[in-house]
Amino acid sequence: MIWTVLKWGVLPLLLIVAAAALFTKKSFHVETIIAAPPEAIWAILVDTESYSEWNPVFVGIDGKYRENEAVKNSVRFPDGSIVEMQATVQTLTENRELRQSGGMPGLLTFDHQWLLEPVEGGTRVVQQETDRGLWLWFWNSDWIEPAYQSVLAALDQRAKQNN
Repeated sequence: MIWTVLKWGVLPLLLIVAAAALFTKKSFHVETIIAAPPEAIWAILVDTESYSEWNPVFVGIDGKYRENEAVKNSVRFPDGSIVEMQATVQTLTENRELRQSGGMPGLLTFDHQWLLEPVEGGTRVVQQETDRGLWLWFWNSDWIEPAYQSVLAALDQRAKQNN
């Protein structure tokens, strides 16, 4: 009797929640033009040891960016707390793309990407991310795009300092 109730009541509900979690996503996108060549921007992005000197959100990277390698990102949240997130570098195309992903499938995953494109007067720098999972139903992510915009501004300042 109990098995029948569980099988026809709770089990379908759990399957619906699991499926919804897999299809729930939020995307974030910011971009700017920085008056520096892609090679200069790339050099800043892959210098993981200096992130704490310029980046207001990704305040530390433990490890080196190498394709299929793990790194630990220290991320500053709006309340000042720092959360460490393990990520795997998915794509590393010199002077063009840095993509990493991580998280807990079903609960919360991220796919974060830097894209560099040469344009007249410098480089179009795009920072975009897609998050997926059940936690998005409960988590206020309104701070992410403004925070990523502040990272682009800091990257611009760092590029100016390096010239």
